Amino acid sequence: MKKRTLGFWEIWNMSFGFLGIQMGFALQNANASRILQIFGADVHELSWFWLVAPLMGLIVQPIIGHYSDNTWTRFGRRKPFFLLGAVLASVGMIFIPQADFMIAILPALWVGAGMLMIMDASFNIAMEPFRALVADNLSDEQTTKGFSIQTALIGIGAVIGSWLPWVLTNWFGMAQTSPDGSVPANLLWSFVIGAGVLIGSILVTIFTTKEYSPEELQQFEDAKAHHKITADDGIVHKAKLSDIFEDFKKMPETMRQLSWVQFFSWFALFGMWVFAVPAIAQHIYGLPSTDSSSETYQEAGNWVGILFGVYNGISAIFAFLLPAIAKKLSRKKTHAYSLFIGGIGLLSIYFMPNEDWLILSMVFIGIAWASILAMPYAMLAGSITPKKMGVYMGIFNFFIVVPQIINGIIGGPLVKYAYNNEAIYAIMVSGVSFIIAGILAFKINDKKDLTLKHD
Repeated sequence: MKKRTLGFWEIWNMSFGFLGIQMGFALQNANASRILQIFGADVHELSWFWLVAPLMGLIVQPIIGHYSDNTWTRFGRRKPFFLLGAVLASVGMIFIPQADFMIAILPALWVGAGMLMIMDASFNIAMEPFRALVADNLSDEQTTKGFSIQTALIGIGAVIGSWLPWVLTNWFGMAQTSPDGSVPANLLWSFVIGAGVLIGSILVTIFTTKEYSPEELQQFEDAKAHHKITADDGIVHKAKLSDIFEDFKKMPETMRQLSWVQFFSWFALFGMWVFAVPAIAQHIYGLPSTDSSSETYQEAGNWVGILFGVYNGISAIFAFLLPAIAKKLSRKKTHAYSLFIGGIGLLSIYFMPNEDWLILSMVFIGIAWASILAMPYAMLAGSITPKKMGVYMGIFNFFIVVPQIINGIIGGPLVKYAYNNEAIYAIMVSGVSFIIAGILAFKINDKKDLTLKHD
């Protein structure tokens, strides 16, 4: 028995919660460094604070994947997890720009870092079950389409989140600076609005999407494969948390090959997210590394939000083209070429004469981002058994968070001691890392490639 073929809007609604998740991520990626600098962090310290994000992913995602694989409640299999994650993430989003309200108890910088930790842990609780839900509900023939639509929604949410501070200032007149040195109103309200959208979009998915029951899943493969899932509420005791380590050792060949591609891809992305604001403020706007509060610095920060919106918008458009391109070229070649283009985009930032030209760089980066969000997961979903979909999606996150942790540890000292506080060189290293990832993508053995005429 095969899974039902879903229509476009069914897949759209199933992934709609990712719009809110990525809006929150975009607000964090474009503004967390700026907020932490407002609270007193130096440029070379930023990557250390950002270590919170990958550490939370390393801990949370495999555990959530394991339990969502082996949990069945009257509310569903994946839904309870991403609803809980959305609620907790919203709390972090509301409080991170207002961390100075607790200054009498702790330094605002540490409160801000704590809210960043809550946000990241919660985003991870919500995100991994969403990836697994797409793989649960779609047949092999529809997985690339499903992850591409998910990528489009991620792009739309990221555009809204990235542009929101600029829109609130330029369309609604909110202040982009604060006379007392606190987080300006446009950033504060952007995070509050983002929290509301996150909850609302998650609820759309919950109320419009049906999950397959354990009995239905059992019809799609042999009963032994699903012996860990029953119709009883709660966690089935046959499934042990220690199984994660055994699953890690037995990961399929395609997953091992993808791991190296993911390593260099996410090493590059982490460097871009952490150092984009100071790099562009220094290299394009000509500001010193010590400036984190001037009007020009805030303009640079707002422009980085616009640029991040551009690359996410391009990814949303390009995502719709990915299934056709992958069918023509193969999934691994599509991913490799996209990573090459992204590497060129990052390297080009160094040579752009002014901030407007950076839009072209972001177009190239957006192509790579679209592929990163879709192609690896489509190839992975075709190589693993459905009974392990959640835990392997979680384990796959290791190869996203470990490179970010490494970059987080060494990135700051490199900027301070090797690059003389010129953050633009961290962006250059990210460009080279994308190109290395593209080379490694050619070595992936994608056994269920879309050259099969099923899409």
